[in-house]
Amino acid sequence: MKAYKIIDHEYDVVVLGAGGSGLRAAVGLSESGLKTACISKVFPTRSHTSAAQGGISAALGNMGEDDWRWHMYDTVKGSDWLGDQDAIEYLCKEAPRAVVELERYGVPFSRTDDGKIYQRPFGGMTKNYGNGIVQRTCAAADRTGHAILHTLYGQALKQNTEFFIEYFALDLIMKNGECKGVIAWNLTDGTLHRFRSHITIIATGGYGKVYYSATSAHTCTGDGNAMVLRAGLPLQDMEFVQFHPTGIYGVGCLITEGVRGEGGFLVNGKGERFMERYAPNAKDLASRDVVSRSMEMEINEGRGAGKNKDHINLHLDHLDKKVIEERLPGIAEAAKTFANVDVNKEPIPVVPTVHYNMGGIPTNYKAEVITLNGSEKTVPGLMAIGEAACVSVHGANRLGSNSLIDLVVFGRAAAKRAKELIKPGSVHEKVSNDETDKCVNRFDKIRNANGSTKTSELRLSMQKIMQSKCAVFRTEKTLKEGVEQIRKPQEGMSDVHVKDKSLLFNTDLVETLEFDNLVSQALTTMDSAYNRKESRGAHAREDFKKRDDKNFMKHTLAWQEGNKVQIKYRDVHSRTLTNDVQYFPPKERVY
Repeated sequence: MKAYKIIDHEYDVVVLGAGGSGLRAAVGLSESGLKTACISKVFPTRSHTSAAQGGISAALGNMGEDDWRWHMYDTVKGSDWLGDQDAIEYLCKEAPRAVVELERYGVPFSRTDDGKIYQRPFGGMTKNYGNGIVQRTCAAADRTGHAILHTLYGQALKQNTEFFIEYFALDLIMKNGECKGVIAWNLTDGTLHRFRSHITIIATGGYGKVYYSATSAHTCTGDGNAMVLRAGLPLQDMEFVQFHPTGIYGVGCLITEGVRGEGGFLVNGKGERFMERYAPNAKDLASRDVVSRSMEMEINEGRGAGKNKDHINLHLDHLDKKVIEERLPGIAEAAKTFANVDVNKEPIPVVPTVHYNMGGIPTNYKAEVITLNGSEKTVPGLMAIGEAACVSVHGANRLGSNSLIDLVVFGRAAAKRAKELIKPGSVHEKVSNDETDKCVNRFDKIRNANGSTKTSELRLSMQKIMQSKCAVFRTEKTLKEGVEQIRKPQEGMSDVHVKDKSLLFNTDLVETLEFDNLVSQALTTMDSAYNRKESRGAHAREDFKKRDDKNFMKHTLAWQEGNKVQIKYRDVHSRTLTNDVQYFPPKERVY
């Protein structure tokens, strides 16, 4: 449209997002000699990776014997057998090398007395295929994500990655099923930018803000996922939303699993360490889905803590003060700031809070986006990594500290694959203006929306519906109500009102664009959950309490157009890359 100034750019690769996965990809791409742009709607070191506290998993064996095969077993089991075993094998094999690379880049890991990277225990991480606890999670105190993010940003600058900061990515440029780049809005000067690239890598993070209570930052709106849906491509396993067991009561601020890894434990209102009843072997270090459901059951059955018996207490007061100061300083600070608690003297009040999205853009282990078209066909020119992607290494439930390793291993894999596919400086194919006009028309329509409903009202409605109808425990009744009710805020976009019509740092318009992205993912999440008639990992159905491998050992694929969602399925990869190892599910889960 002539009303908007559009500035053109050409790059070998464009990375959308400057969190851990996006920066690791950018570093690898730039090191390979590919002309690389990294687009971010916030300053890179403000990306949500900085909120990751506990650590990054890798079978280094610094604190006792460990093996990548044990890590793989834990990850497959933790996924409740929905993870693709070829991708999980790749993750766990590559993890030690990826962490050593981070160390050499300059990540300031905590150290053992003999100078090795310090590793702590974490939920679901075991030795000898479930026979004992292992210390596998490499930590930089309780600010591991922060340390990794700052280090990778420095390395990306060193390698001359070109950054476009405070740019809002609007839509992908598609031609005959291939991705040719992306269109973005520069918040600082109001211009629109068309980035043409041979490969576009989506690293835009999760969509946690689709829920009312979440550990996610306000920027976690799944912008890349929504762009994929608008491009006519599916999202995968959207029903699997992880509730972290320990969000600060009333606030949602994350309290890392590393607290329990260092010896912290959960207590109900009667002073009982109740996890022994639900997971007699792993106890407080069971996988997150198990701990979250156990906490909810204690609260629902009247054994919660506090005046209203609506939360659980997390005790650190028995730990040595030196351990807290050296390994959990950020947690002590957060507990004081958000709960007015001195962790050396009193417990932290906690409740399960939305934390991570296992679902996202389906990819293979090389980070290439795939779609169901008679087979697992790749989408030329399009990759996805990090929480935006569904590789699927996490399946139905992610183990703690597997997220950061996912970021760096598959960020690295994306760069490696791009190098194989692209000759630096290759000429760009011409693309018609139709796709650009389509994007700009949508942007202009939302910018000039003059309805009677505020974006904040629609967003709150969506978040409350998701929180009440698609929470820790789900039923046919609540999900069916959710499927019907979630359409209302989505249809409300036709009556939305954007008061600010400017193009410079227009937060009203940004929030409306983000809501439009979020609500499309709310629809696919709700419909995917309604259609999965079983309990698996983070998806717990009270009316279908058992896992149904016969009918649902498969990935959900969801396409969305308007208020219509189409559901299909694809097989889980039980095969591995080398056939060294392969794991099959037992009939019942044992913890």
